[in-house]
Amino acid sequence: MRICIVDDERISRSVNRAVLSRTDTYDVECFSDGISALARCRDIVFDMVLVDYRMADMDGITCITHLRTLPDYQFVPIIMLTADHDRDLRLAAVRAGATDFLNKPFDPEELRVRTHNLLALREAQLALMDRARHLDAEVREATRKLVEREEELIWRLACAIERRDGTTMQHISRVAAVAEIIARTLGQSKTYCRTIYLAAPLHDTGKIGISDALLNKPAALTPAERTEIQRHTDIGADILQDGESDLIRMAHQIALHHHEKWDGTGYGQGMAGTDIPLAARITAVADVFDALCSDRPYKRAWSFDEAYAEILRQSGRHFDPQCVTAFTAGLNEIARYYPDHSVATHVA
Repeated sequence: MRICIVDDERISRSVNRAVLSRTDTYDVECFSDGISALARCRDIVFDMVLVDYRMADMDGITCITHLRTLPDYQFVPIIMLTADHDRDLRLAAVRAGATDFLNKPFDPEELRVRTHNLLALREAQLALMDRARHLDAEVREATRKLVEREEELIWRLACAIERRDGTTMQHISRVAAVAEIIARTLGQSKTYCRTIYLAAPLHDTGKIGISDALLNKPAALTPAERTEIQRHTDIGADILQDGESDLIRMAHQIALHHHEKWDGTGYGQGMAGTDIPLAARITAVADVFDALCSDRPYKRAWSFDEAYAEILRQSGRHFDPQCVTAFTAGLNEIARYYPDHSVATHVA
């Protein structure tokens, strides 16, 4: 254990060092002034500090006050050495952070006993701190594994749903990436951006309840078929309702509302404007853009610039204008997810 002695009296320093150095487990360093002691304390962490009250350059209370501001010295035991029995002085020392007092002239045996007791507490404190760090590391590792499992389950479920729609994992991964870019550009928190990245791939969860023949029909849908396929928003909402996690609650919002339109002409619940949840407004842009850029049984893939032009054209009608602005601001980053498309549009 490391002990620091701060005392401007040479004889007092020598006696203290001699008494404490008799114990092989103590490594004692002495300083004649508070300034040099504090400089050393910034470099290493002592396990106990003995500070004389009356010193020429800096009194003991000031020295203790500075010590307690150092991050590693908030709980280090500090003994004030003083020949002064003034009550106010002792109260000031306690307020500054003194742990104990030792009166001058002191009894060597009392110094050894007090030092032994305080360092025993220090050892217990260090053991608790080490255990706390170990537990914190275990919690972080367990949390990391839970997050990884959560993400894997989300992606596998989303992939299974998309395969029923005749699309691929690329569609949901691009929708997730574009939605995250839009959310980030809108200034949403890191937590929100991660959540929408994982929730957006579940936007078409309800298609699990729609027939394959209807999902993959190459011809135009009849009015009755269109009504049937629109049911996927309600089916998805039913599957994802009453979730306890932020992720599932956001996925529920997206599944139910991602076909709403800014002007109120969409479907889900016929919402308009900012009544539509933000996550659904963001996902709507990402989903439609990627759908336009993808081959489907009923259409050819549009070029990147054709799809972008359509997003701009639908701003204020289909899409939230702010989401479109954020989409535009992130366009160069978004383009990296479409390497097979010829991109003529560049945004500074």
